[in-house]
Amino acid sequence: MGSSEPVYGPRVRECSPLSRRALLGLAAAAVPLTATAPASAAGARSAGTRAAGTSVVGGERLGLGGVQVRAAGLPKKLTAEAWLVADRDTGEVLASYNAHRRLAPASTLKMLFADTVLPKFAPEQRYKVTDADLADIPSGSSLVGVQAGTTYTVEQLWQGVFLRSGNDAVHVLAHMNGGVARTVAEMQARAEYLHALDTHVVSPDGFDHQGQISSAYDLTLFARAGLRNADFRRHCGTRTADFPAGGKKTFQIQNTDRLLTGAWGLRPYAGLLGVKNGYTSHAGNTFTGAATRGGRTLLVTVMHPAEGSNAVYEQTAALLDWGFGAGRAAQPVGLLAAPGGPHPTHPTVSPLPTEHSAHA
Repeated sequence: MGSSEPVYGPRVRECSPLSRRALLGLAAAAVPLTATAPASAAGARSAGTRAAGTSVVGGERLGLGGVQVRAAGLPKKLTAEAWLVADRDTGEVLASYNAHRRLAPASTLKMLFADTVLPKFAPEQRYKVTDADLADIPSGSSLVGVQAGTTYTVEQLWQGVFLRSGNDAVHVLAHMNGGVARTVAEMQARAEYLHALDTHVVSPDGFDHQGQISSAYDLTLFARAGLRNADFRRHCGTRTADFPAGGKKTFQIQNTDRLLTGAWGLRPYAGLLGVKNGYTSHAGNTFTGAATRGGRTLLVTVMHPAEGSNAVYEQTAALLDWGFGAGRAAQPVGLLAAPGGPHPTHPTVSPLPTEHSAHA
């Protein structure tokens, strides 16, 4: 259940953005002096990638606009605003398009939430939900059906997060973790520890809040980090689960990842491990998927394809097919940064308050 990597607490000891970046030592590339995040996620949609000649996390080519690849046979119909294909184990980026372009992440940001909070609570721990836990959920959120006054296990709450992308389950877990503000601070610290410097966290649920942004590169880092956790892997690969409906009643919930379940006319993708999809009317569709074939695991992130419905899954499947086929001969165009580095940037933190961790 636990992890050897740091678990973040509330007291984040910050340094300036430039001094933080000056501490990052990456084998893949020199430290990026990234531009300040746009004032809104809407502004991020029109922001391009970094100009050539600047230092970029993962390698200079990942900061260039357009397709970056050193192999043939890429799928012809790729309409996403950004995408990336990487080898999970080696960290090699096999191909990308606008890898560091800052875009609204929608619920794919829940991968960072899970990577940050999941190791903190035992699956069997029980928690009785209060009205206050559900009071700050954004209007229009996706919900799994958490009810105040009902007691849930942590396992069930995470099923609500991964399968139904339930913002109600996210907010309950955030309150168990000491509150939304604390959780956001921890997520931001975790993102920096992973070198996900395109990401600005405003809420733990990925909803369309002003200034909430990420990138195809960063979302791939979150998936790679999360998949190191056995509970994360289990949840993102679960197709159905029984969820409490009050009293002794339950109802079945299904995973909204269409490549996993084969819903909406799609075939389940062979070897798919998960990971997380997201949609809002502002962000459109975003998806990060992972699949294993022949002992090799690939990660693919696709953000904001021009079409709706199944396009984000179809383009992900096409890029996975390429990676397991012609992409085997691809020379890397960049690297996924390893967490921490020689000068880790994660903060000094205090432990979780006992009144939250022991609450039953």
